[in-house]
Amino acid sequence: MTDISPWLRRWPQAVRPGATALDLACGSGRHLRHLAAAGMKVTGVDRDEVAVAPLRGIAEIVVADIEGKAWPLEGRTFDLVLVTNYLWRPLLPRIVAAVAPGGWLVYETFADGQQTIGRPARPDFLLQPGELLDLCRSELRVIGYEDGYEGGSGQSVVNGRYVQRVAAVRPAGEAGIYQRHMLD
Repeated sequence: MTDISPWLRRWPQAVRPGATALDLACGSGRHLRHLAAAGMKVTGVDRDEVAVAPLRGIAEIVVADIEGKAWPLEGRTFDLVLVTNYLWRPLLPRIVAAVAPGGWLVYETFADGQQTIGRPARPDFLLQPGELLDLCRSELRVIGYEDGYEGGSGQSVVNGRYVQRVAAVRPAGEAGIYQRHMLD
C-alpha cells in the first residue's frame, strides 16, 4: 500500500501485532487496512456509513458524528491512536485521553499556510504553529514533531501542502524506567 502516510511508516514500533489501534475519521480505510494487515485489533470511527461499510469485516467500525454528538469511545484507550487529515479542536483532549499507557499518538494534518495554496482554507481546520506540540506536552512524551511545507519544488505548489505532525507516547511504568523509542 503506497497510500500510507510516511509519518505513520516512520514509527513502525507504534504498529504492533495484537495491540489495539484507533483510526479516527478513518474514511475509506487506507490506514485501517494497513494496521489490520499488520495484526492490530483496529477500531475505525467515521460518520460516513457508506465509506466504512466495506471495512466491517476487517475492524470494529463505529459510525458516529464525533463533531456533533457524544464521544462514542468513552472510557476506552488504545495502544495506537492515529489521526490523519482531520481536525476538530473540541476533541483534542479526548484524543489524547484515548492513548493507553505505553501507547502512541500519531497525528498528522494540515497547518496554517495551507490556505495560501488550497484546501482546507478555513482557520478552523488548520493547526496553528506548535499546536500539536502544545497538545501533547502535559500528558505525552513527544518523540517526533514536524511543522512546515512539504512537496512541490521551487515556486510550484502542485501536490504541496502545509502540514503539522506529532508522534508521542504516554509514559508507562514508574519514574526512572525508560522505554526506548527508536528514531531510525
